[in-house]
Amino acid sequence: IRLATENEQYLSELSDQAGCFKEPQIVEFIFLLAEKWHLDQSARYQAVELLERFMIKQVQQICKSSRENVKSREQEQDSSWSSLKDQIYSTFVLRLVSCIQLASKLSLHYNIVNSDTALKFLQSLKYSYTKQELLESELAVLRTLHFQINVSTPLAYVELLLEVLGHNGCLLPAKPLHRMCMQLLDFSYLARDTIYDTLLKIAIENSTPSKLQVAKFLTVKEDFMLLAVGIISTSVFVLNPGHWKQVVEHLNCITGITSQSILEFSYAVLKHIVGSTTP
Repeated sequence: IRLATENEQYLSELSDQAGCFKEPQIVEFIFLLAEKWHLDQSARYQAVELLERFMIKQVQQICKSSRENVKSREQEQDSSWSSLKDQIYSTFVLRLVSCIQLASKLSLHYNIVNSDTALKFLQSLKYSYTKQELLESELAVLRTLHFQINVSTPLAYVELLLEVLGHNGCLLPAKPLHRMCMQLLDFSYLARDTIYDTLLKIAIENSTPSKLQVAKFLTVKEDFMLLAVGIISTSVFVLNPGHWKQVVEHLNCITGITSQSILEFSYAVLKHIVGSTTP
């Protein structure tokens, strides 16, 4: 109930820019760094969510400051916006590393990314940051997010729903199912745009959605409960199709998400899994 309430609250306050910083290249960068630094799975998902929320707030703050400080002349606005973009670009990798550091400290894992590790990596990319600048970057993320960084991730939804399914008598092998869910959750992050583009076209029964339809679909793309349900459903279908209908019925009862929506999500994921493995 708590996670469902959090999810509804998040969706009700959703920014128009939500998802802008979940591009495949960014997500892959975070996943590879998390793997390099031996972080657990929860840390990498949390790093993605922290970076997304921080960057949106930072861009909003910078734009607000620009509107307040810049006069109405178009040339000055263009010049100011160019400098603002430079400011965002120049610190992006530093902020990304800071988000991974913070996520590593939240995951209750023994392997925390310390300043020496982070600096060594940044120096390998020819950045010349100091420990003080690294600390200030972490503080900038914390302040911008008002220290509210322990955010739920889709992984928490997946694992809780798996627990509930087990409690309700869906006796599927736990370890293989959990492992498949983690693989498909990774895939859904890395193929996010293509999966949701397919899902939108299925939902509206049209291959050319309008800008308004795309905008309204944003809440679907950011719905962690739908993502978790879809990942579990697809995992069950891959591992044991005979149990799929029973699991979908259970997920529908637990979350209220319709069987049709679950089916459509699973189809969208499977379509791109097959497409990604077919020569």
